[in-house]
Amino acid sequence: MSTLTTDMSSLAALAVRVDAYGLRAELTAEGLRVANPNVPGCCEDVRHPSDLITCRPRSQDGDRLWFWTSWGEPLAPVHRLDDALVRVRSYLSRADHDRDQEDE
Repeated sequence: MSTLTTDMSSLAALAVRVDAYGLRAELTAEGLRVANPNVPGCCEDVRHPSDLITCRPRSQDGDRLWFWTSWGEPLAPVHRLDDALVRVRSYLSRADHDRDQEDE
């Protein structure tokens, strides 16, 4: 029987939170794929905004594990699941917010 690594366990815990808040989460070997099914994507190939969240040490924080965006931006330390969730929800919902602003 295999055990999950700390980073995969952290990503799995974040997946539970993400899913509970209406985002889609898929844990893969590369990381946690998160998508917002309530917001249209940019084009035919990208149906909904999404990101691949990874988990790795952050040198500026004593090499503690952090969640990271696919473009290398730190989200939150792995023990701050709600902070990571808020950040992910925010940037995956921007298109929805921008569209609401245009309607006003």
